[in-house]
Amino acid sequence: MKRREFNALVGGVVVGWPLAVRAQQSAKTWRVGQVVGGTSETVGHLARSVEQRLGELGYVQGKNLLLLNWYAMPQPAAMEDAILSMMPDIDLLVAWGTIGGAAAKKLALDIPVVFASVGAPVDIGIVASLSHPGGNMTGITFEAASETYGRRLQLLKEIVPDVSRVAVLRARGDPNARFAMTSLEISAPLLGITLTVAEIGSADELTTAFAEMQRSKAEALLVVAGALTYPNGKMIADLALAHRLPSCHGFKEAVLAGGLISLGPDLVVIGHQAASYVDKILRGAKPAELPVQQPERYEVHLNLKTAKALGLTVPPAMLALADEVIE
Repeated sequence: MKRREFNALVGGVVVGWPLAVRAQQSAKTWRVGQVVGGTSETVGHLARSVEQRLGELGYVQGKNLLLLNWYAMPQPAAMEDAILSMMPDIDLLVAWGTIGGAAAKKLALDIPVVFASVGAPVDIGIVASLSHPGGNMTGITFEAASETYGRRLQLLKEIVPDVSRVAVLRARGDPNARFAMTSLEISAPLLGITLTVAEIGSADELTTAFAEMQRSKAEALLVVAGALTYPNGKMIADLALAHRLPSCHGFKEAVLAGGLISLGPDLVVIGHQAASYVDKILRGAKPAELPVQQPERYEVHLNLKTAKALGLTVPPAMLALADEVIE
């Protein structure tokens, strides 16, 4: 599935980018492409977060900006196809997610790239360092410290003290998986937890993955944050509840949809941060000299309704820690 949309910053949708329109634009009309893993229904708000902030910074569709949003299946090949399709028509690329960032690193060699919500960009080779990215890419991480996954596992242990077997759900081919497992394999023995891994390549494989978790006698679930698990957060949360698995996520949206707990940044805020970097680059800054930013803050979201459905008693300290409790 590939889909592209030309979104106006102030209402409406431009249904094409004809040559006649392009010819009328002045030399100062910037062509910005944005690739997001998912559909406009599931991740359109992320694309709009960039659009909104660019509008606040003075960019007007059709005057000094032509913005192309392309929604692709959150898989390496599909994200690469989307980037290749946009490359002839853009001056700058915004790439969402670790899969999108890795695809941009491989293909978008001659234009500036701002990535958004990429896990461990140094570890996976997207940038040389956070302070001095080098090359043509910079952006906003999802998390730069591997310890975050250990903390997510610890949150599960605090809510379910007797848990000893935790399933890790991850997307096949997602660079986030290697980064996550490095942290989890260090933390799990310290918490008395044995990990089992379930991999998926698409949402169609989720039902089978949860059946595997049941066979492996998993007692809880930790979801590796990524471009595939994000748009399918509700389905994952529903299946976890149906299999009576307390679940920990990287995205608050999964908890709002019925997951138990999450630790992670606000992706809309990350979109605003990315847009600010787009503005800086269009005004002459070099990506190589713009330090990779980390999320402004991490939040804990807790679904008390889900906890009650699972028969769990949430410790008072956990309730006090949560930024938002859903009752």
